[in-house]
Amino acid sequence: MKTGVINLLIFLTVFAWGKTTLAQERKYSVYWERRASLFENLPTSKKDIIFLGNSITDGAEWAELFDNPRVKNRGISGDVTSGILNRLDPIVKGTPAKIFLLIGINDASRGISVDSIVGNIRLIIEQIQRESPKTRLYLQSVLPVNDAFDNYKKHASRWMMVPEINKKLVVLASEKRISYIDLFSHFTDESGAKLNPAYTNDGLHLMGEGYLKWKELLEHYVNN
Repeated sequence: MKTGVINLLIFLTVFAWGKTTLAQERKYSVYWERRASLFENLPTSKKDIIFLGNSITDGAEWAELFDNPRVKNRGISGDVTSGILNRLDPIVKGTPAKIFLLIGINDASRGISVDSIVGNIRLIIEQIQRESPKTRLYLQSVLPVNDAFDNYKKHASRWMMVPEINKKLVVLASEKRISYIDLFSHFTDESGAKLNPAYTNDGLHLMGEGYLKWKELLEHYVNN
């Protein structure tokens, strides 16, 4: 009887250790892993237009919005700047025609500094320019958030960081000689600082009207 109890305790200890070790080894969510593994096996070509980012990018049907099958979604919900760096190889390998990048708000929600966020975005830009120099890269501003909603409090509480990030992204885009697209000012409410409630239902993500606005702002860059 005692032997059985001891064996059970050993099994439970090993099982718990295994789960803890797995959690420690996993850098990103299981959803991130699924999407990233899919994207590794979906080819990109010289004619493709890639939308690269987090859940805000992930949530759109870009090919339908632009009525163009060459427009491909490479957004992953919950992604951060380091996640983009870790999954960039399969994207740049195909030397796509254009990449539209929007990333940073999830980093901010984790307490990562403005300088670290912009530093990682610099690394993303440099890798794209180094490995796919003919790709036209568009750096989009981080969108505003709104802390009036009950959802995503960690993200929304960092609303004052967003303009700081964007100011540095303007400088970075100029330095790297790439196009900077200001989305931020088109999505704010009357305060000029927070996400307009007309475009969101949770203070972070976009409703349909928000995606239509986004499409309107990007149409010239996508089609020319």
